[in-house]
Amino acid sequence: MKRDTLQALKLAGCFHFPARPVGLRSASIGAMLMDPLTRNTLMKTTKGSMITFSRPDGKQLQGYLATPEKTDGAPAVVVIQEWWGLNDQIRGVADRLAAAGYLALVPDLYRGKSTVEEEEAHHLMDGLDFGDAASQDVRGAAQYLKQRSGRVAVMGYCMGGALTLLTLGQSPEVSAGVVFYGFPPLDYIDASKIKVPVIGHYATQDAFFPIATVETLESKLRDANVDVEFHRYLAHHAFANETAVGFSRIAGTQFDPVWSEMAWDRTLTFLGRKLWEK
Repeated sequence: MKRDTLQALKLAGCFHFPARPVGLRSASIGAMLMDPLTRNTLMKTTKGSMITFSRPDGKQLQGYLATPEKTDGAPAVVVIQEWWGLNDQIRGVADRLAAAGYLALVPDLYRGKSTVEEEEAHHLMDGLDFGDAASQDVRGAAQYLKQRSGRVAVMGYCMGGALTLLTLGQSPEVSAGVVFYGFPPLDYIDASKIKVPVIGHYATQDAFFPIATVETLESKLRDANVDVEFHRYLAHHAFANETAVGFSRIAGTQFDPVWSEMAWDRTLTFLGRKLWEK
Protein backbone atom coordinates (compact mmCIF):
# COMPACT_ATOMS: atom_id res chain seq x y z
CA MET A 1 0.00 0.00 0.00
CA LYS A 2 3.01 2.25 0.53
CA ARG A 3 3.72 3.68 -2.92
CA ASP A 4 0.15 3.35 -4.18
CA THR A 5 -1.18 5.24 -1.19
CA LEU A 6 1.35 8.05 -1.46
CA GLN A 7 0.76 8.43 -5.19
CA ALA A 8 -2.97 8.50 -4.63
CA LEU A 9 -2.53 11.19 -1.98
CA LYS A 10 -0.60 13.28 -4.47
CA LEU A 11 -3.12 12.73 -7.26
CA ALA A 12 -5.94 13.67 -4.90
CA GLY A 13 -4.23 17.00 -4.30
CA CYS A 14 -3.63 16.22 -0.65
CA PHE A 15 -0.03 17.42 -0.70
CA HIS A 16 0.01 19.82 -3.64
CA PHE A 17 1.87 23.03 -2.93
CA PRO A 18 0.56 26.32 -4.31
CA ALA A 19 2.78 28.27 -6.68
CA ARG A 20 3.09 31.35 -4.48
CA PRO A 21 2.79 32.12 -0.77
CA VAL A 22 -0.49 33.11 0.80
CA GLY A 23 -0.34 36.68 2.06
CA LEU A 24 -0.32 37.45 5.76
CA ARG A 25 -3.64 38.60 7.17
CA SER A 26 -3.54 42.28 8.17
CA ALA A 27 -1.24 43.23 11.03
CA SER A 28 -2.73 40.73 13.47
CA ILE A 29 0.21 38.31 13.21
CA GLY A 30 2.61 40.88 14.62
CA ALA A 31 0.25 41.69 17.47
CA MET A 32 -0.33 38.00 18.12
CA LEU A 33 3.40 37.29 18.35
CA MET A 34 3.77 40.08 20.92
CA ASP A 35 1.11 38.48 23.12
CA PRO A 36 2.76 36.85 26.18
CA LEU A 37 0.50 33.78 26.05
CA THR A 38 1.41 33.13 22.41
CA ARG A 39 5.12 33.67 23.04
CA ASN A 40 5.01 31.18 25.89
CA THR A 41 3.20 28.67 23.66
CA LEU A 42 5.78 29.01 20.90
CA MET A 43 8.69 28.66 23.31
CA LYS A 44 7.19 26.04 25.65
CA THR A 45 9.21 23.08 26.85
CA THR A 46 7.71 19.61 26.75
CA LYS A 47 6.89 17.72 29.94
CA GLY A 48 6.41 14.09 28.91
CA SER A 49 8.91 11.36 28.15
CA MET A 50 9.80 8.86 25.46
CA ILE A 51 8.56 5.30 25.97
CA THR A 52 8.74 2.03 24.03
CA PHE A 53 5.62 0.02 23.19
CA SER A 54 4.74 -2.97 21.03
CA ARG A 55 2.94 -3.00 17.71
CA PRO A 56 0.37 -5.76 16.99
CA ASP A 57 3.05 -7.64 15.03
CA GLY A 58 5.36 -7.63 18.07
CA LYS A 59 7.85 -5.08 16.77
CA GLN A 60 8.92 -2.27 19.10
CA LEU A 61 8.26 1.41 18.54
CA GLN A 62 8.97 4.54 20.51
CA GLY A 63 6.60 7.36 21.25
CA TYR A 64 6.19 10.49 23.34
CA LEU A 65 3.88 10.00 26.34
CA ALA A 66 2.36 12.91 28.24
CA THR A 67 0.64 12.02 31.51
CA PRO A 68 -2.04 13.99 33.35
CA GLU A 69 -1.75 14.90 37.01
CA LYS A 70 -4.48 12.38 37.86
CA THR A 71 -4.33 9.14 35.89
CA ASP A 72 -7.13 7.19 37.62
CA GLY A 73 -10.05 7.01 35.19
CA ALA A 74 -8.33 9.28 32.68
CA PRO A 75 -9.20 8.66 29.02
CA ALA A 76 -6.42 8.60 26.42
CA VAL A 77 -5.60 10.01 23.00
CA VAL A 78 -3.18 8.84 20.31
CA VAL A 79 -1.82 11.99 18.64
CA ILE A 80 -0.54 11.65 15.06
CA GLN A 81 2.03 14.10 13.74
CA GLU A 82 2.01 16.31 10.68
CA TRP A 83 4.62 15.47 8.05
CA TRP A 84 7.37 17.20 10.05
CA GLY A 85 7.87 14.27 12.43
CA LEU A 86 7.74 14.00 16.21
CA ASN A 87 8.81 17.56 16.96
CA ASP A 88 8.27 19.96 19.86
CA GLN A 89 5.06 21.31 18.35
CA ILE A 90 3.30 17.93 18.31
CA ARG A 91 4.74 17.11 21.73
CA GLY A 92 3.10 20.33 22.85
CA VAL A 93 -0.27 19.06 21.61
CA ALA A 94 0.17 15.95 23.76
CA ASP A 95 1.19 18.09 26.74
CA ARG A 96 -1.90 20.23 26.27
CA LEU A 97 -4.12 17.16 26.26
CA ALA A 98 -2.41 15.93 29.43
CA ALA A 99 -3.08 19.29 31.07
CA ALA A 100 -6.76 18.73 30.19
CA GLY A 101 -6.73 15.34 31.92
CA TYR A 102 -5.85 12.88 29.15
CA LEU A 103 -3.06 10.39 28.66
CA ALA A 104 -1.58 11.32 25.28
CA LEU A 105 0.83 9.26 23.18
CA VAL A 106 2.52 10.37 19.94
CA PRO A 107 3.96 7.37 18.05
CA ASP A 108 7.29 8.13 16.38
CA LEU A 109 6.32 7.30 12.79
CA TYR A 110 9.65 8.45 11.34
CA ARG A 111 11.80 6.49 13.81
CA GLY A 112 13.66 9.38 15.37
CA LYS A 113 13.72 11.68 12.36
CA SER A 114 12.12 15.11 12.11
CA THR A 115 12.72 18.27 10.11
CA VAL A 116 11.78 21.89 9.60
CA GLU A 117 12.57 21.79 5.88
CA GLU A 118 9.75 21.30 3.37
CA GLU A 119 11.80 19.16 0.98
CA GLU A 120 13.01 16.85 3.74
CA ALA A 121 9.50 16.54 5.15
CA HIS A 122 8.29 15.43 1.73
CA HIS A 123 11.13 12.89 1.60
CA LEU A 124 10.23 11.51 5.05
CA MET A 125 6.57 11.21 4.17
CA ASP A 126 7.51 9.58 0.87
CA GLY A 127 9.23 6.82 2.83
CA LEU A 128 6.27 6.18 5.14
CA ASP A 129 4.16 3.07 4.57
CA PHE A 130 0.70 4.47 5.31
CA GLY A 131 -0.93 1.07 5.61
CA ASP A 132 1.68 -0.16 8.08
CA ALA A 133 1.59 3.11 10.03
CA ALA A 134 -2.19 2.94 10.47
CA SER A 135 -2.52 -0.79 11.18
CA GLN A 136 0.65 -1.23 13.26
CA ASP A 137 2.15 2.00 14.61
CA VAL A 138 -1.06 3.85 15.45
CA ARG A 139 -2.98 0.76 16.50
CA GLY A 140 -0.06 -0.32 18.67
CA ALA A 141 -0.19 3.07 20.40
CA ALA A 142 -3.95 2.66 20.89
CA GLN A 143 -3.45 -0.81 22.37
CA TYR A 144 -0.79 0.51 24.75
CA LEU A 145 -3.16 3.23 25.98
CA LYS A 146 -6.13 0.85 26.14
CA GLN A 147 -4.25 -1.17 28.76
CA ARG A 148 -4.17 1.95 30.94
CA SER A 149 -7.44 3.66 30.08
CA GLY A 150 -11.06 2.75 29.51
CA ARG A 151 -11.48 4.74 26.30
CA VAL A 152 -9.02 5.87 23.63
CA ALA A 153 -9.35 8.39 20.80
CA VAL A 154 -7.10 8.97 17.79
CA MET A 155 -6.36 12.56 16.75
CA GLY A 156 -4.24 13.61 13.77
CA TYR A 157 -3.14 16.69 11.87
CA CYS A 158 -2.65 16.91 8.07
CA MET A 159 -0.88 13.63 7.22
CA GLY A 160 -1.94 12.52 10.68
CA GLY A 161 -5.54 13.37 9.86
CA ALA A 162 -5.39 11.05 6.86
CA LEU A 163 -3.90 8.32 9.04
CA THR A 164 -6.62 8.87 11.64
CA LEU A 165 -9.34 8.10 9.09
CA LEU A 166 -7.42 5.04 7.89
CA THR A 167 -7.01 3.83 11.48
CA LEU A 168 -10.62 4.19 12.61
CA GLY A 169 -11.87 1.36 10.42
CA GLN A 170 -9.31 -1.17 11.64
CA SER A 171 -8.70 -0.49 15.32
CA PRO A 172 -11.45 -1.79 17.62
CA GLU A 173 -9.58 -0.34 20.60
CA VAL A 174 -10.52 3.19 19.49
CA SER A 175 -13.65 4.97 20.74
CA ALA A 176 -13.50 8.26 18.79
CA GLY A 177 -11.60 10.12 16.07
CA VAL A 178 -10.48 13.75 15.70
CA VAL A 179 -9.26 14.99 12.32
CA PHE A 180 -7.53 18.32 11.72
CA TYR A 181 -7.40 19.25 8.01
CA GLY A 182 -6.50 15.92 6.46
CA PHE A 183 -7.91 12.94 4.59
CA PRO A 184 -6.59 10.10 2.42
CA PRO A 185 -7.95 9.40 -1.07
CA LEU A 186 -11.59 8.68 -0.31
CA ASP A 187 -11.48 5.28 -2.03
CA TYR A 188 -9.17 4.12 0.76
CA ILE A 189 -11.81 4.81 3.42
CA ASP A 190 -14.24 1.97 4.12
CA ALA A 191 -16.83 4.04 5.95
CA SER A 192 -18.89 0.95 6.77
CA LYS A 193 -16.12 -0.15 9.14
CA ILE A 194 -16.00 3.11 11.10
CA LYS A 195 -18.16 2.51 14.15
CA VAL A 196 -17.02 5.43 16.31
CA PRO A 197 -17.89 9.14 16.35
CA VAL A 198 -15.68 11.49 14.34
CA ILE A 199 -15.12 15.24 14.56
CA GLY A 200 -13.32 17.05 11.76
CA HIS A 201 -11.85 20.55 11.47
CA TYR A 202 -11.26 21.82 7.92
CA ALA A 203 -10.20 25.14 6.38
CA THR A 204 -12.22 26.60 3.53
CA GLN A 205 -9.05 28.11 2.00
CA ASP A 206 -6.93 24.97 2.34
CA ALA A 207 -4.67 24.61 -0.71
CA PHE A 208 -3.71 21.04 0.21
CA PHE A 209 -7.03 19.40 1.16
CA PRO A 210 -9.78 20.91 -1.04
CA ILE A 211 -12.94 21.85 0.82
CA ALA A 212 -15.05 20.34 -1.98
CA THR A 213 -13.57 16.93 -1.17
CA VAL A 214 -14.42 17.50 2.50
CA GLU A 215 -18.07 17.75 1.46
CA THR A 216 -17.78 14.41 -0.35
CA LEU A 217 -16.04 12.84 2.63
CA GLU A 218 -18.71 14.04 5.03
CA SER A 219 -21.45 12.67 2.78
CA LYS A 220 -19.66 9.32 2.52
CA LEU A 221 -19.43 9.03 6.29
CA ARG A 222 -23.04 10.09 6.86
CA ASP A 223 -24.29 7.64 4.23
CA ALA A 224 -22.56 4.89 6.24
CA ASN A 225 -24.31 6.13 9.42
CA VAL A 226 -21.09 7.35 11.01
CA ASP A 227 -21.67 9.79 13.88
CA VAL A 228 -19.85 12.67 12.20
CA GLU A 229 -19.42 16.32 13.20
CA PHE A 230 -17.51 18.46 10.68
CA HIS A 231 -16.62 22.12 11.16
CA ARG A 232 -15.36 24.57 8.55
CA TYR A 233 -13.18 27.60 9.26
CA LEU A 234 -12.37 30.62 7.10
CA ALA A 235 -8.68 29.80 7.31
CA HIS A 236 -5.68 28.28 5.56
CA HIS A 237 -3.99 24.93 6.05
CA ALA A 238 -2.32 24.35 9.45
CA PHE A 239 -4.46 27.02 11.09
CA ALA A 240 -4.08 25.14 14.42
CA ASN A 241 -0.27 24.91 14.24
CA GLU A 242 1.17 27.81 16.24
CA THR A 243 4.54 27.54 14.45
CA ALA A 244 3.00 28.31 11.03
CA VAL A 245 3.69 32.03 11.33
CA GLY A 246 5.97 34.59 9.71
CA PHE A 247 8.04 34.18 6.58
CA SER A 248 9.52 30.85 7.65
CA ARG A 249 6.19 29.03 7.22
CA ILE A 250 5.65 27.14 3.99
CA ALA A 251 3.38 28.56 1.32
CA GLY A 252 -0.29 27.82 1.90
CA THR A 253 -0.07 27.48 5.69
CA GLN A 254 -1.05 30.07 8.28
CA PHE A 255 -1.76 29.84 11.99
CA ASP A 256 -4.98 31.48 13.10
CA PRO A 257 -5.18 31.84 16.91
CA VAL A 258 -8.93 32.51 16.95
CA TRP A 259 -10.00 29.55 14.81
CA SER A 260 -7.38 27.35 16.46
CA GLU A 261 -8.81 28.03 19.91
CA MET A 262 -12.36 27.42 18.67
CA ALA A 263 -11.34 24.09 17.12
CA TRP A 264 -9.53 23.11 20.33
CA ASP A 265 -12.57 23.99 22.47
CA ARG A 266 -14.82 21.95 20.19
CA THR A 267 -12.38 19.05 20.35
CA LEU A 268 -12.28 19.04 24.14
CA THR A 269 -16.09 19.21 24.27
CA PHE A 270 -16.28 16.28 21.84
CA LEU A 271 -13.74 14.20 23.78
CA GLY A 272 -15.51 15.03 27.01
CA ARG A 273 -18.79 13.68 25.65
CA LYS A 274 -17.34 10.58 24.00
CA LEU A 275 -14.53 9.41 26.28
CA TRP A 276 -15.33 10.19 29.90
CA GLU A 277 -17.29 7.54 31.78
CA LYS A 278 -20.86 8.59 32.37
